[in-house]
Amino acid sequence: MPTTPEIEPAAAVDLFGPRLDLARRYTDALVAEGETRGLIGPLELPRIWTRHILNSAIAAPLFDGSVADVGSGAGLPGLVLAIARPDVQLTLIEPMERRVTWLNEQVESLGLDNVRVMRARGEDVGLEFDAVTARAVSALRTLVPITAPLVKDGGELILLKGHNVPAEIDAAQKMFKKHKLSDVRVEVLGEGVLDEPTRVFRARVR
Repeated sequence: MPTTPEIEPAAAVDLFGPRLDLARRYTDALVAEGETRGLIGPLELPRIWTRHILNSAIAAPLFDGSVADVGSGAGLPGLVLAIARPDVQLTLIEPMERRVTWLNEQVESLGLDNVRVMRARGEDVGLEFDAVTARAVSALRTLVPITAPLVKDGGELILLKGHNVPAEIDAAQKMFKKHKLSDVRVEVLGEGVLDEPTRVFRARVR
């Protein structure tokens, strides 16, 4: 049974500003090819903007400098951040070849000169960044050991999480200590702006 893609919400104008056309082109490509290429499920189309594009874009002001998106997949949040923040350098880390192909196609099609794509697992990258992000990859107790080593001393983990993040924090305390996380907190972004606010796990790595 076909599903109808979500109409662009009004909040997109404020979140993307003059880059909105690029966000539309990326979203259109995701709607057209995302399901057939195994990037998103068919049930995601009616909420493609709200749940995926704007959910990622609302966090864009949190980033500066060099940023890695671990397990970038369809480019969420990495490509969205690159569109919203052309001043930030994004490295999209993804192990699956077909997803890497998609990411490279989008980078070229959209003319994003602030993005590089690496086919690798996060734990094999061997580079350091000012901030590391991830979305819908795994629970914190398994995600922190993969992402924290990629953060420069004094840099930040900025991970997009769901409603269950308080329980994930409780279960990951040992990993926080092992990887020297401090100033651990959850910020809720987009209340009153988005239908579904974004929960962001933030922590300093030293």
